Amino acid sequence: MSTDTSVPGPRVSGLSAADSALFATLVKEAPMGFAFFDAEMRCRRVNETLARALGVPAEELVDEQPAGPLREELAAALTAQIAEVVSTDRAVVDRDLKFGPVGAPESDARCWSTSWFPSHGQDGKILGVALVAVDVTERRLDEEQIRRREERYRSLVEASSQVVWVMSPGGDAVDDAPEWRAITGQTLEEYREGGWLSVVHEEDRSRVEASWREALGDNRTFQIAYRIRTRTGAYRQYEVRAVPIKRGEQVVEWVGANTDVTGQREADEMRGRLTEQLSAAALRTARLQQATSMLAEALTVSQVVSVITEVGRSAIGADRSSVALLDHDKLKLTVISPDTPEGEEDRVIPVSAATSMSVAVRESRPFLASTPAALRQQLGGGTDLELYLADTDERAWVGLPLLMAGSAIGALRFTFTRPREITEEERVFLEALAGQCALAVGRATLYEQEHKTAETLQRSLLPDSLPQLAGMQLAARYHPATRHVQVGGDWYDAFRLADDRLAVAVGDVMGKGVLAASVMGRVRNALRALALNDPRPAAVLAGLDRVFSATEAEEQFVTLAYAVINPDTGAAVVSNAGHPPALVVRTDGPPSLGFAEPGTPLGWPSQRQQSSFSVEPGNTVVFYSDGLVENRRRGVDTGLDELVEVAGNAPPDVVRDPEILVDYLVDQMLAGYDQDDDVTVLALHVPPRNTA
Repeated sequence: MSTDTSVPGPRVSGLSAADSALFATLVKEAPMGFAFFDAEMRCRRVNETLARALGVPAEELVDEQPAGPLREELAAALTAQIAEVVSTDRAVVDRDLKFGPVGAPESDARCWSTSWFPSHGQDGKILGVALVAVDVTERRLDEEQIRRREERYRSLVEASSQVVWVMSPGGDAVDDAPEWRAITGQTLEEYREGGWLSVVHEEDRSRVEASWREALGDNRTFQIAYRIRTRTGAYRQYEVRAVPIKRGEQVVEWVGANTDVTGQREADEMRGRLTEQLSAAALRTARLQQATSMLAEALTVSQVVSVITEVGRSAIGADRSSVALLDHDKLKLTVISPDTPEGEEDRVIPVSAATSMSVAVRESRPFLASTPAALRQQLGGGTDLELYLADTDERAWVGLPLLMAGSAIGALRFTFTRPREITEEERVFLEALAGQCALAVGRATLYEQEHKTAETLQRSLLPDSLPQLAGMQLAARYHPATRHVQVGGDWYDAFRLADDRLAVAVGDVMGKGVLAASVMGRVRNALRALALNDPRPAAVLAGLDRVFSATEAEEQFVTLAYAVINPDTGAAVVSNAGHPPALVVRTDGPPSLGFAEPGTPLGWPSQRQQSSFSVEPGNTVVFYSDGLVENRRRGVDTGLDELVEVAGNAPPDVVRDPEILVDYLVDQMLAGYDQDDDVTVLALHVPPRNTA
């Protein structure tokens, strides 16, 4: 092993022409605006994106307070945001500000989503405030357009809630009622044959028809409420008022108006249910508090289903439960059940089907069937239902709609293997539980979408694949620590150089979120650019020091290990900027830590050095981030000792396969600990030479 100290001496301020061009390109091409204000609200750094948006050259903004170069209103808004962060020592995120170039018409202003973050020195005092600004003009315009469309649609629905029809003196349909047929889905022939009575709910039809015939016989005003079947198969509440039109003493026709009162009835029913819930609140408080507490920890839809299953089964003694979610077209329900075997696809049922959950969704009401006979009566029997009853041991069913903003998003289902009456108290509890389930499902759905977006962002900052080499095998793993929607600052990279040598790097940016990810992306891209110019590790780290000092905040903390390896011979050179030492796993001896002194993190005054080493046949070199060896319960020195011990206990078949080895190290090192930091591992393995 030898140490090369011939590459740059102490870091000097300023950048070379090539580095300046690289830095200028990175700042210029950044898609977001960045700025840093000190505690006296003077701008210390600003990138070109934000300067262009403000219409003020960057050099005129630096060392100035907002009130200097900016318009009064914008300066006041920026000053207020900075003052708030400095006074509260808390970040302020997603604040919309409208601004455009100084002197430009107000109509040219664009909407920017701004986030402000406090920046601290080593002593914990606030050094200033970092600003990240994203142009969201198009998004806000789209949101406004969607809102207007919703308002127009709502107004149209309200305006058409009353439908007028005309009948003959004997009660037969005379004129077409296209508005009514649009609601019910009747053809003209069906309407002329049965009129509005033919779509009345079968439970209401005999009562309504008898009252209508009495009104026809007495020539008196007809007024009644009933349910009608819409073209989708769902039922809505309507009130009808019809009067006879007379010519002299002779009735010549009847004119009626049907009014949709579903919303009013639902509101009345909701008020009634709330009154009942309040009267029994003391009995249900403990159960609902349990559900609330457990649902607060549920981040995914499957976790919500598990919580609802546990709470519901324990509360009412149900034998089985499941949740079904409505698809975008509101035509199908996808059943998610904790009883579904792993690997088996979730069951899909049409909303129009004769099931407890379908009825609950269609009619937005609880479905209760205490016996198979009650189920037949409500679902109408049929071959499919009889086959289902013959094949199941379920004997009582509860279906509850999951409602958000008055619309069904799915259904909750409990079943029993014995006949079971649901008491009024249990029904009230289940409806409240379904309400909590609906909110939790909505939140979990949003989380899963955002988590997928964050994960995609994180993966986009890592290489899609590792180089395929004849004389060397590579394996890598990235395990994010956070359960929430954030990206981290850990990263790894491996790429071929022009002379076919392999460049590898593992780095760690302090913190989480978009800021850490953006720093990580800049460092990674700068490293690649520097390596293509002069791949020597000490030269690359010295160049990164200069770039980092010029582009990143003083309190930003980044460690990095970078090596260049000849895959044919295993000869390598490495330089380390404050990163944990590499692990060498041998087939003919104990593992060890080595090669280079850790040095200082990027941007700190340092004379970068590089050390030579060789990856012998059969051996593996493992680079990793500190999340593998350090956590709240284990110091870094103890963790490094444990890593060597774990590697020493690895079976021979694990040592020979880098893919198995990286998983083995991660599993063993994290066992028994709560992972509180990202874990990144990159292994380079030289297979034994074939001596045959």
